[in-house]
Amino acid sequence: MIKSKKIAGLLFAFTLGTASVFAQTQQLPQQQQQAVEVDVSDEELSKFAEAYQEIRMVNQKAQQEMAQKVEESGFDIQRFNEIHQASLDPNADVEVTEEEKTKHEEVVAEIEGMQGEFQEEMEEAISKNDLDVERYEKIAMALQTDTELQQRLQQLMQG
Repeated sequence: MIKSKKIAGLLFAFTLGTASVFAQTQQLPQQQQQAVEVDVSDEELSKFAEAYQEIRMVNQKAQQEMAQKVEESGFDIQRFNEIHQASLDPNADVEVTEEEKTKHEEVVAEIEGMQGEFQEEMEEAISKNDLDVERYEKIAMALQTDTELQQRLQQLMQG
């Protein structure tokens, strides 16, 4: 059983791909997602964009390494995700053999062991761009609901 939902969330973000700029940031539970207003200067948004790009690279590397661990164990990525989701949802109806269950637990333990390194690399990318993790997350949360801020970020990243 996975000890951290954050790891599970990251695992699925990696294996299923990223759909938006905010996929790599900590997601709040749905009921807590609400408009977060943050005053962000162009300079700070530029730092955020730089950190975000570096975090994306860390995530791509992490995705490859985690997928490699899954495949090395003999699992198909899709089957691993199916079993993993079932391990997180007690109501899921997925047939899993004892061998698959054991192998899944071993792979999850390996992936959990890798998380610290990736987390450090992400935090380093943030601090290297003169932001702290809390501020980065605050901007990321604001980006989830602030369309003007999203447009400013898109322009920065395209320019």
